[in-house]
Amino acid sequence: MKRRGGLDTALVLFLLLFACAALAVPVAMLQPRYLIVPGLLVLAALTVLLLQVRRLRAFVTKQLSGREFEGSTVQYSLSRLPVPAMLVADGTVLWYNDLFRQMVLNGADAVHPAAAALLPDLDLSVCARPHGQDLPVGPYRFTAYASPAAGTQGATIVYLIDDTFYKDTLDQYADSRPAYIVMDIDGYDEIFNDMKDSEQAHELQALNSLLEEYIGRTNGFLRRVSNSRFIAVVEEQDVRRMRQEKFDILDRVRALKAGGGAVTLSIGVGHGGQTLAECQEFARQSIDIALGRGGDQAAVKTMDGFEFYGGISAGVEKRSHVRSRILSHALADLIRQSDSVIIMGHRLSDLDAVGSAIGILRMCKMCNVPAVIAVRRQTSLAGPLLDSFIEAGEGHDFIEPEKTLRAITRRTLLVVVDTYQKRLLECPEIYEQCERVVVIDHHRMAVGHIDDPLLLYHEPYASSASELVCELLQFMPNENNLTPREAQALLAGIMLDTRSFALHVGVRTFEAAAWLRSRGAQTAETKLLFNTSKEEYEARARIVESAYLYKGCAIAVSEELDAGMNVVLPMAANDLLTLNGVDASFVILAKANGANISARSMGALNVQVILEPLGGGGHLTMAGAQLQDCTTQEAEQRVKEQIDSYRVKQAAIAAGMAQKARPDGEA
Repeated sequence: MKRRGGLDTALVLFLLLFACAALAVPVAMLQPRYLIVPGLLVLAALTVLLLQVRRLRAFVTKQLSGREFEGSTVQYSLSRLPVPAMLVADGTVLWYNDLFRQMVLNGADAVHPAAAALLPDLDLSVCARPHGQDLPVGPYRFTAYASPAAGTQGATIVYLIDDTFYKDTLDQYADSRPAYIVMDIDGYDEIFNDMKDSEQAHELQALNSLLEEYIGRTNGFLRRVSNSRFIAVVEEQDVRRMRQEKFDILDRVRALKAGGGAVTLSIGVGHGGQTLAECQEFARQSIDIALGRGGDQAAVKTMDGFEFYGGISAGVEKRSHVRSRILSHALADLIRQSDSVIIMGHRLSDLDAVGSAIGILRMCKMCNVPAVIAVRRQTSLAGPLLDSFIEAGEGHDFIEPEKTLRAITRRTLLVVVDTYQKRLLECPEIYEQCERVVVIDHHRMAVGHIDDPLLLYHEPYASSASELVCELLQFMPNENNLTPREAQALLAGIMLDTRSFALHVGVRTFEAAAWLRSRGAQTAETKLLFNTSKEEYEARARIVESAYLYKGCAIAVSEELDAGMNVVLPMAANDLLTLNGVDASFVILAKANGANISARSMGALNVQVILEPLGGGGHLTMAGAQLQDCTTQEAEQRVKEQIDSYRVKQAAIAAGMAQKARPDGEA
């Protein structure tokens, strides 16, 4: 049924008006006084017409809306239905009952209105489903159901069930569900142990006041469970607000500057669990990954993984070697309990991955357990280092990953170095077959990490995996310990990730380097491992020459290079950092069916946070990503979008800090 009556009436009235105007012109020109009588008649006719139209509309509305049905010819009368209902055909409301008029139309009437005008969100296809459609109308929250009207041509009856009370009750229940929050003071011992008692009490009082005020705005409570850890139980609606505010407590705590250094907080949030115990487990996983990413951030476990907020600071270095000693003895015990050990790094292994693997290989030899390093020599970026060991007659220690699969048993131990992500492993098939896994890594943790290893040595503050392995080796017996060549390999790994001790170094980094030097590592010979060929140098120069600046970042794009020249990518990224005005560099290299990205920074930008949404990882000053099914132009655009997003967040944080730093009352 189509709404043509209104258009036809308008057309007839328009034609009559046009005809009257056409006749009035000659009459007015010949005898103007004759227009008085017709004018009065037209005015009277219009008055009567308006009165009759109103009566007609009232009568039609009265009949169509179903008020009077005794003796009525309206066939489908549902006026006594105890729920609001209407009859719809071709998008037009043909009929509605009294309850519909009262609850939807607020007591008014409407003649043949469009259904979309009365209920803009109405979708008849959704209403026809068993669960209907949620349909808010004014103060009511209906569930709309629809079914075909028998005996009509395409008409549909829509019923509105008033579920306002039940839906409001459900929302209140969902908003009041408990959530569990764990908060850790990063590097508590390193920050507060050297303070005087009075200074320590003052700083802790300021921190406690901030946290109490922050949780005090919620319906929950805060408890301190240890020197550095707090727990809070809040409601789901409080977590929602915290996420909307981007956990601004991180910025407020960082502004305390305890003892001249920045105090930072790590937060793990668990919510959405069936029980409070499940929320607590979610919070534990969240705080673990927040600390594994270097701290100074909040991690919230969601249905799709984790969401992260903050993370703009470098990890706090720990000066104590107690944990290294404990883990060294634990790893030695695991090795002795194994019948064989496989050591593996990440794809496109570099000097740090191979160097740290060589250090673990030495631990296995000291425990008299057979071990090999699974590495693809053809794609490795540590070719010169591997060649030096092969020339020394130790090539049997390095094996193609596929050749180890048949030798894996239930007592085989897999030691993964310089990565924690399953998708970045040199050979994921080895990981899938090995039941016993150890992980040693220094990169900031992200989603997709290796699950439940027997032993995890993960320190984001460390410069490299080689540094961590050096600390483990220092607690092994001196007999049969590191050879000069192995010490040189570990030193090369440290020098690579610190850019020859220029970035991301701490006290323990230099301690490890000094220990390696005492074991025979020669810095001059180690430097030779970084030499490149003339072809690689020329390719590197072309990449640097093609770079351009974008919002303080140098971006360079290169076509695919010859096999064996992958080392050019990180070298070019390092070279771009030497340009004035460059906070970070991104080099994009075309690969088969994708693109590789190498990113470096001087600390002003966190390149790991920038590349993480692209599936990459790393740490604050060094990161990378491998994109599949993506052209270099698409990769370049995606990098720019992430830089834009990061700069916006930086500006928002700076504005928030400036606002909080203003005196009270200042505009």
